[in-house]
Amino acid sequence: MHEGISVVLKAEQLGSVFGFPITNSLIMAWLVMILLFVGAYFFSRSLKLIPGKLQTAIEWAFEGAIGYMTEVLESEKLALRFFPLVASVFIFIAFINELEFFPGIGSIGLTRASEFLPLLRAPTTDLNFTLALAIIAFFTIEITGIVTLGLFKYAGKYVNLKSPIGFAVGLIELVSNLGRLISFSFRLFGNIFAGEVMVLVASYFLPYVLPAPLMGFEMFIGLIQALVFAMLTLFFIKLAIMDPHEAH
Repeated sequence: MHEGISVVLKAEQLGSVFGFPITNSLIMAWLVMILLFVGAYFFSRSLKLIPGKLQTAIEWAFEGAIGYMTEVLESEKLALRFFPLVASVFIFIAFINELEFFPGIGSIGLTRASEFLPLLRAPTTDLNFTLALAIIAFFTIEITGIVTLGLFKYAGKYVNLKSPIGFAVGLIELVSNLGRLISFSFRLFGNIFAGEVMVLVASYFLPYVLPAPLMGFEMFIGLIQALVFAMLTLFFIKLAIMDPHEAH
């Protein structure tokens, strides 16, 4: 048995199925999805014509979000089309981040070769998970831009041979666009993982003073990071559907 602080950057592999690795972050992601599906099912079964307090609050939040997206995208049709994606991203990430510090997450596990392996780990502290979310957002943004503007007009944002300055600006835009994969994934991963490490360090040095308020603060940060990811997805969709001249 060892003492001290142990920080593992990579999600621990608990097993494999047909050669596919099963990690503790993947198990928690499945668990969160099951909880959300079950919650959505029972909530839909309880919907009433005259809503109660919970239904009223959720309807108010959804209407506010759709109204804001309509204002950003300047189209109610586009807002209704992309609302499921943006809302799902926010709810999924927020739910994961709020569960991160619940009892049992990271503390219940098994011992293999004198090494402790937690059964559950917040997926947002796994770079593979945040990169997967970034890829989904990236391709959604690019496909939206191509479908809305057309392939050649959309490509004109990045390939401009009319002048040397236009070519340079387009090249910068292309590199910046590809950089979204890195910024999307590392921003979410870095903030959540750093918060987890900070709470771990505080628990080691001042176990009865700092952990509780830090956990509360990190749960708030987790909510903000979910909102930031969803909002950036929305704003980049807006940039993708803008006319090249209007965008510049």
